[in-house]
Amino acid sequence: MTGEVTPFRLDVPESALTDLRERLRRTRWPEEATAGDWSQGVPLGYLRELCRYWAEEYDWRATERRLNALPQFRTSIDGLGIHFLHVRSPHDGALPIVLTHGWPGSIVEFLKVIGPLTDPEAHGGDARDAFHVVCPSLPGYGFSDKPARSGWGVERIADAWIRLMARLGYERYGAQGSDWGTTITTLIGRNDPDHVAGIHLVPPLAAPDPATFGDLTGAERAALSALESAQEQEDGYSLEQSTRPQTIGYGLVDSPSLLCAWIIEKFRSWTDCDGHPENALTRDELLDNLMLYWLPGTGASAARLYWESFKQVQRLFTAETTDLVTVPAGCSVFPRENPRPSRRWAERRFTDIRHWNEPGKGGHFAAFEQPELFVDELRTFFRLVR
Repeated sequence: MTGEVTPFRLDVPESALTDLRERLRRTRWPEEATAGDWSQGVPLGYLRELCRYWAEEYDWRATERRLNALPQFRTSIDGLGIHFLHVRSPHDGALPIVLTHGWPGSIVEFLKVIGPLTDPEAHGGDARDAFHVVCPSLPGYGFSDKPARSGWGVERIADAWIRLMARLGYERYGAQGSDWGTTITTLIGRNDPDHVAGIHLVPPLAAPDPATFGDLTGAERAALSALESAQEQEDGYSLEQSTRPQTIGYGLVDSPSLLCAWIIEKFRSWTDCDGHPENALTRDELLDNLMLYWLPGTGASAARLYWESFKQVQRLFTAETTDLVTVPAGCSVFPRENPRPSRRWAERRFTDIRHWNEPGKGGHFAAFEQPELFVDELRTFFRLVR
């Protein structure tokens, strides 16, 4: 029934886990790269060991229990089934907030912060900082449905999240996002200003301002250099997913070792990990996230969001910013993030920045990598707009 919200529980068949293990054991491996580092991709030795661990030691059932311990739901919005966590705070006056992940992440990114956000007193905080947390899986990701037709870009997702918060009875709420979630959250603030208390962005997306190029700070020069380096060395995944997602999708859905390499490479590049992803996240955490792509077979459907929206979003942080966002904004720019706009660049797009901070550690998956810093950033900003 349209508008119905129904409880959801994960119960992955054992046959699916057996199939995964068998596929991993049958992987046909290539030879070693001719470079002795990560410059040609994930090194063979590391990927073989990670896939061996995935097949032999990783315990999906433990993660399934963690997810099932949280209130999960499904609802249909604009004809598409959406899976989401909805964890209400025990504290009166808690502010509802919708948290949006991106690629190659999932709702798993937020598991370490849900407790401190919903029940700060139980985690050494102040009840006045409490949130009711809504955490949806993007269309085509996790256990949300896969769009059967084109058109599910960032604008439509933002409108769906606005409808979701209204459906849950929230007339005033906050929004937070990273990666795709940054743009979706920005659009929520732009499109629903009468109900949005504020938006928290990790990071804000804003193009470099040519008017500053004669007077760049050291941080701005480094940010421009990082953008250039990423275009030269890191953008293979986005070129493929934004032009031919179906082609790479066949492999991502069929081969767990390819899915593992495709995604773990980005965790190595985008986390604050000093060259190795397991310096930022545990092996089990990396695989927990991978399972939300493998089990529902979302390698192709997740990639299609790049075909829908990547060129539009890329222009926002490389070429030009054409819209104004007037709702209160909090901005956290972590050191291993890319892009890393300066405040004066961001202020050309976001006209009411109430909080700006550049934490000393952390990368693209801030809630996953640095949950305590992430929670502190949210609390600090939303205290200003509650």
